[in-house]
Amino acid sequence: MAELTFNEQERIARQLESVEGRFEELSIRITLPEVISDSALFTSLMRQHAELEPLNAIAAAHRRLREELDAARELLEDPDMREMAREEVDALSAQLAEKTQEARIALLPRDPDDNKNAVLEVRAGAGGDEAGLFAAELLRMYMHYADAHGWKAELIEDGSTELGGVKESVLLIQGRNVFQKLKYESGVHRVQRVPVTESSGRIHTSTATVAVLPEADDVEVEINMNDLRIDTYRASGAGGQHVNRTDSAVRITHIPTGLVVTSQDQRSQIQNREQAMRVLKSRLYDMQRQKQQSEYADKRKGQIGTGDRSERIRTYNFPQGRVTDHRIGLTLYKIDSIINGELDEIIDALTLAEQTAMLKDQD
Repeated sequence: MAELTFNEQERIARQLESVEGRFEELSIRITLPEVISDSALFTSLMRQHAELEPLNAIAAAHRRLREELDAARELLEDPDMREMAREEVDALSAQLAEKTQEARIALLPRDPDDNKNAVLEVRAGAGGDEAGLFAAELLRMYMHYADAHGWKAELIEDGSTELGGVKESVLLIQGRNVFQKLKYESGVHRVQRVPVTESSGRIHTSTATVAVLPEADDVEVEINMNDLRIDTYRASGAGGQHVNRTDSAVRITHIPTGLVVTSQDQRSQIQNREQAMRVLKSRLYDMQRQKQQSEYADKRKGQIGTGDRSERIRTYNFPQGRVTDHRIGLTLYKIDSIINGELDEIIDALTLAEQTAMLKDQD
């Protein structure tokens, strides 16, 4: 990473000072009786406080290093302390440079949806039954990943097939910064292997698509109930076997856009209706979001991709034991651990690629 100029270092230092000031202000406000008594305001300020806390820790560490470096430089004037002070100045300068680069990345504009829950949709693509089996493996992969991060993964729509595959399934994943981690997973995932259903032992290529949407807040999406057609039907399991005797499953059609959402995994019609509405709001919010960010997506296309649903992003080659992310040219020979939910190495690399592209835009 390029060395920062003096002016850039000072600019970052001023930004960090503002962060510490804002964090201190929030720390005081959330203790005020008039704020505590206003639940909406208190919740909003607490969320801002929590989001700012990691950056404030960087700012505080950066300030302490600057103060220690200033003190060490003063000792250079003392002939008896000069040699020791010079060593300390060199060490502190290196630490400060590293902390400044860390701060530079932390200060990059954040996606406002990063801290949201995510609606994750997995659909079988090309490849028949094998595509459905691969889609089911991807679904389990994300459930394992969510579990490893302490998130809650709830199956909203279960599109299981008789063979144990998935035609289309939807997860609601709740936790801290879920969308920030999972947003890079949107796109076409390709698998290359000998299918269980293939007797001749030939390697087949199949696909599944993943869509990751930020869960919409009620205030962000307004839905006119007159624009909805709500149907109920009997919930069923894989292969059409009925799991209850009541019309508890819900299908909601948003007439203006043609979006259709179903939910049948909950016990009651009311619960399924609530879940379906959450997914519908998230899909409508995602449509708005994609429209607003189209210019940004075009700009990023040469970096890590647009996140477009039709873009092939990753290949899972089982005979070679490798997983390749095509957006950044990353290949890892650890397919078993990845398919079991160990995605952090890939997601961290994608995050770094995005940050690097944003830093280049600043230069």
